[in-house]
Amino acid sequence: MTPGRRSSTFTRLLRHGFTDPSAAERLLDGPELTTVRDDPVLLEALGATADPDLALHGLVRLLEAQPTPTAHRELLDTLIAAKPLRDRLLGVLGASTALADHLARHPTDWHALVTYEPHDLHPGVTEFERGLAEATDPVSLRVAYRRCLLSIAARDVCGTTDVAETAGELADLATATLRTALALAETAAPEDAAACRLAVIAMGKCGGHELNYVSDVDVIFVAEPAEGTPEPQALRSATKLASHLMRICSETTVEGSIWPVDANLRPEGRNGPLVRTLSSHVAYYQRWAKTWEFQALLKARPVAGDPALGQAYLDALHPLVWKAAERENFVPDVQKMRRRVVENIPAAEIDRELKLGPGGLRDVEFAVQLLQLVHGRTDPALRSGTTLDALKALAAGGYVGREDAARLEEAYRFLRSMEHRIQLYRLRRTHLVPEAEADLRRLGRSLGLRTDPVAGLTREWKRHSTVVRRLHEKLFYRPLLDAVAQLAPGEARLSAEAARERLIALGYADPAAALRHLEALASGVTRKAAIQRTLLPVLLGWFADSADPDAGLLNFRKVSDALGKTPWYLRLLRDEGAAAENLARVLSAGRLAPDLLMRAPEAVALLGDGVGGGLTPRQRAALEQEIMAAVGRAENAAQGVTAARGVRRRELFRTAAADIVGSYGTETSPAEADQGALVDRVGAAVSDLTKATLAGTLRAVVREGWGDTLPTRFAVIGMGRFGGHELGYGSDADVLFVHEPREGVAEQEASAAANRVVAEMRRLLQLPSADPPLLIDADLRPEGKSGPLVRTLKSYEAYYRRWSLVWESQALLRAEPVAGDPDLGRRFVELIDPLRYPAKGLGEEAVREIRRLKARMESERLPRGADPKLHTKLGPGGLSDVEWTVQLLQLRHAHHEPGLRTTRTREALAAARAAGLLSAEDAEILDEAWVLASRVRNAVMLVRGRAGDTFPTEPRELAAVGRYLGYGAGHAGDMLDAYRRTTRRARTVVEDLFYGD
Repeated sequence: MTPGRRSSTFTRLLRHGFTDPSAAERLLDGPELTTVRDDPVLLEALGATADPDLALHGLVRLLEAQPTPTAHRELLDTLIAAKPLRDRLLGVLGASTALADHLARHPTDWHALVTYEPHDLHPGVTEFERGLAEATDPVSLRVAYRRCLLSIAARDVCGTTDVAETAGELADLATATLRTALALAETAAPEDAAACRLAVIAMGKCGGHELNYVSDVDVIFVAEPAEGTPEPQALRSATKLASHLMRICSETTVEGSIWPVDANLRPEGRNGPLVRTLSSHVAYYQRWAKTWEFQALLKARPVAGDPALGQAYLDALHPLVWKAAERENFVPDVQKMRRRVVENIPAAEIDRELKLGPGGLRDVEFAVQLLQLVHGRTDPALRSGTTLDALKALAAGGYVGREDAARLEEAYRFLRSMEHRIQLYRLRRTHLVPEAEADLRRLGRSLGLRTDPVAGLTREWKRHSTVVRRLHEKLFYRPLLDAVAQLAPGEARLSAEAARERLIALGYADPAAALRHLEALASGVTRKAAIQRTLLPVLLGWFADSADPDAGLLNFRKVSDALGKTPWYLRLLRDEGAAAENLARVLSAGRLAPDLLMRAPEAVALLGDGVGGGLTPRQRAALEQEIMAAVGRAENAAQGVTAARGVRRRELFRTAAADIVGSYGTETSPAEADQGALVDRVGAAVSDLTKATLAGTLRAVVREGWGDTLPTRFAVIGMGRFGGHELGYGSDADVLFVHEPREGVAEQEASAAANRVVAEMRRLLQLPSADPPLLIDADLRPEGKSGPLVRTLKSYEAYYRRWSLVWESQALLRAEPVAGDPDLGRRFVELIDPLRYPAKGLGEEAVREIRRLKARMESERLPRGADPKLHTKLGPGGLSDVEWTVQLLQLRHAHHEPGLRTTRTREALAAARAAGLLSAEDAEILDEAWVLASRVRNAVMLVRGRAGDTFPTEPRELAAVGRYLGYGAGHAGDMLDAYRRTTRRARTVVEDLFYGD
């Protein structure tokens, strides 16, 4: 061969898509293709395949395998002369090494691709049964099966059939194969065949007439005794036949296997009997079946065995399928199962997972099935087991928008085509998009992307995946808006009854009110209504994920009504990814956060991630600076405190919103796993906010009454949970007030001024207004309610020296200056340190006194009728148990263990563990119980809008508390059991550490 000739051929091969022209040139120059190597028809046909190099290599192998020179010549002549054969054969060889291997082993099977009659273009079960008829054993069945598969693949890669038709043909071939395998099993055991009537019910993709090239074939077996045969004997015979059928299809032979037959969708799964009678199936589904099992029955289809029994199975069970949507928590159950599937995908594979990943095939299938189950009860037209047929029916009936359905169908067809071509290459069961460039190139070319196959494939795959991800949940909600909107003439819409059905399935208790809200928000032709129609489908899904979708939608309408004319509101929700979901979570999680928001709806801006947004709690210094500046601008104390309370309301909303979002999680970030961190964040944020509010209020009152300087130095000491940085949303501010007359000021004048300050602070912070009041509780002061509200530092010193009781030393463990004169606060701490950290620890009498006090408190303060085991404060293993146990350790050991000198419970508990005062296990048990009880109290306040120490009794409120704590719909009982279990363990530790010797 001359260099010029070689160069010319090399260039032509490159132009026709060969990636290894040198190897291709050697094959073309080889003895098998000598007579046709210069025929332009061959090169053009090879260049049209998905992988010309692969096709050429496969063709040479097939020619080498021909049994005689005549057969060799016949193949070549037919290949050049007959375009249908050329396209089919080379198309298959360029797409599948597995089928090339089959042809090399069975070199005359290429004849199956020659015929091109109309009846050959779309064969059904009958034609495939004819193609398998000569099979007499598992090996010959596999050969015949691959021959039939060869013809399906040829029509597929040539575009004679589309992806749905190909999937249907694969399901028909599976049906014919199951029938042939059953016939072989019956031939091998005629006595068993005579003893029973056995029907094979296809499930999954086979049942839905949408099978892949390589897939488990899901089946369920149902049997009845033949006349005169006892039922146990008949079931044994049917089980033998079913087992043999599965082995015939699944076992690996010299010709490989066909596909696994999977019967795990049967009642009780792999733990249940392989074969049941019809009455046994019905009894199981009536009593025990879970939601997903009814969803699976959507695709049930009799395919082999006794046809009358198969039909009887469908007649008996299909009515139950259409009642599934009436089950409690139906939609959350289905959506939770979908999430569980995604969570189980290895992290390294999720971005390549074509079937199960976000935006994958399963998203489309789940969405369609969900809609079928909700509306198929009243509309038989929706009861197809085939995804695309069901999607068309949903669009025709107005259950899905036509444009959405068209986009989803296009995406589904593309993704299924990708899946088919990936599996066809080696005939292996996989749903992962390959990573190697050669594989991606072949895959892209097989889908018609020839210019830049790799980039084109990636772009189209991501585009379709994004469409699915955006639409698969909106699909459920958008038609609800169409039901109340003005549609174009001729556009189908949900009927009022269908919209009601869908809202009930989503968990709405008052679907009529929900439809009124949707109409108010989304009807009309304004730009605002158009944006709402874009937002609401997604928001409705997030509301449905809560315990109270009705409240979420109602609150959203209220906020939208309040902010409807503000230009930034809808733009924020539309353009900032986090804002809309954060708002949906906040509005549907309970009463507190929406109430705070309704008083100043512009706080919605905090939910975004732009300027002024963000849910991270602000530091105390920043809060004080803002409040002090507002107080400085105010004309009087009342105005200044109003401004301070406004900041407090806004920041309480920020804290509550962050807590809700962190507890629920979002689509982009999971729920916070560290429950203790959530409690600590709320406690620190609310405590800092309370300190800043008190500081601002003190400044406002002093400025109005005395100008810049009060006649007495004045400090506020935080006590209890306030001093411990552990305030909850509903906590009062426990404090002590201390003052010290300035030089030259009479004590009486100083005392009067200090008392006026306290009285005015308390009054202004409790005035009725749009902002929540801040209650100041000074009952922990010396002599309690009988003692003076404010004392001088010397008075405290005298009292503590002469009269202090052990409970006061215990209370002072939480004392920390929070506002006012820093130096006075510091000296107060120096005064009380010897009391709360006694040098000699506690004597036995003091320990007994503390135990007596605790016992009395539990018996006297527990509300009548309350379940002690569920009381977060006074119940066994609750907050009081843990805190008193930790405080007893502090009183005994803090003088010698500096780590114990802290006002914070969890910090003191960790220090006690580090000092060896209790085991790591006991410390963990106490910490877990304290965190859980604190979380429950926060949840109750968020849900009910008022403080409480026990779980709510109203079901929706209880479910909302559960949702906040991470329990899904229907699992409130699990939450209560977990609480009892956690606190019971804590009580055991308390009995040992607090009450033990």
